[in-house]
Amino acid sequence: MKYKITRKQENSSKCIVCGLDNKLGLKASFYELENGELVSIFTPIEEHQSYPGRLHGGVTASILDETIGRAIMIKHENIWGVTIELNLKYRKPIPLNEELRVVGRITKDGSRIFEGTGEIILKTGEVAVTAVGKYFKMPIGKIADVEHEHMHWEVIILGNEPEEIEI
Repeated sequence: MKYKITRKQENSSKCIVCGLDNKLGLKASFYELENGELVSIFTPIEEHQSYPGRLHGGVTASILDETIGRAIMIKHENIWGVTIELNLKYRKPIPLNEELRVVGRITKDGSRIFEGTGEIILKTGEVAVTAVGKYFKMPIGKIADVEHEHMHWEVIILGNEPEEIEI
């Protein structure tokens, strides 16, 4: 099904998941959808592998953690998710050099803690990995020793940005 993008979320400079200046990073882009879900799009490269031709399980955990943790920003723009717990189920191997979609959503939104689920979807539409996570809600000033303006955190348009995403 196709969903309209309502907003593109920011990228940073050096983050291993979204950092555009991190030569070994995933360089993931994050899009808020009209259905209230967050979709990340990225293409894993050889430096992200475990077994030859397969994405490393720790990297899959990182992209799912980031996507679910960022989903809270759809509703609370200045709140970040700090991981308390993350559980994954690996269902299918994930190939390298193929664009992937990662979907995250909030399933429970409390005053201090939220919970969410997510999955990595292969080009075929099959679900490769599912995740369930629990996160603290925190402003960036309580997470990092740097002010928000010094994080190199901005919306970056990378050429032909999609207007809608099929998941």
